[in-house]
Amino acid sequence: MTKEMFVITGMVLDETVWFSLVDLCEYAKTSPEQIIEMVEEGVLEPQGASVQTWRFDTKALKRLQVAIRLRQDLGVNLQGVALVLDLLEEMEMLRTQMQGR
Repeated sequence: MTKEMFVITGMVLDETVWFSLVDLCEYAKTSPEQIIEMVEEGVLEPQGASVQTWRFDTKALKRLQVAIRLRQDLGVNLQGVALVLDLLEEMEMLRTQMQGR
């Protein structure tokens, strides 16, 4: 009998953590070009005036990870990714509001 074992790793992030472009690439295992493209399409919104000074919060890391999965697993283009992510965030906000009632 063969047993399968799945190892899941993760990281707990504080909401006060900020990432540089290099950090974000490392954590999401993606290229700077891909992140720059996502910023240009509105998928990600960094703080900072230039690529060298960009800083991303933990929300951006989560959005990036979901965006990568949408593109790889479902073949969604960047415009579609931006729309899906915005709708998912809106749904989450509405759920939170409904639970507060």
